Amino acid sequence: MNPIWGNEPTSKMVKVWYTPPPYGPRTSLNRPAYGIGGDAHNPAWVTKIAKMPRTQVIAGFTLFFSCLAYIPLLNEKLPYTLSPEYQAANRAYMRYHNMNPIWGISSKQARAADGE
Repeated sequence: MNPIWGNEPTSKMVKVWYTPPPYGPRTSLNRPAYGIGGDAHNPAWVTKIAKMPRTQVIAGFTLFFSCLAYIPLLNEKLPYTLSPEYQAANRAYMRYHNMNPIWGISSKQARAADGE
């Protein structure tokens, strides 16, 4: 008696013959193993990109989509935190509160360079 299945008797062990896929792992008879395949009806530019080195393709697409994402930002004003007055006030606030005293804005070198 098998405690997991209740009152059914334990099943008999059978021998299973495993037949691997015809062209290796992750393959099928009706599609290629990896990539777009040789007999697929793809545009010429897709086949050309598939045969290019990966780093060039990734760099090109990254550059293209970065430029595409920048288009809406072309006519926008800069944020107020990038104005010289805001940055000067921020430096003065950090000096007053002695923030980053060793190497940063409150160090002796930074105070001397800033005119205090």
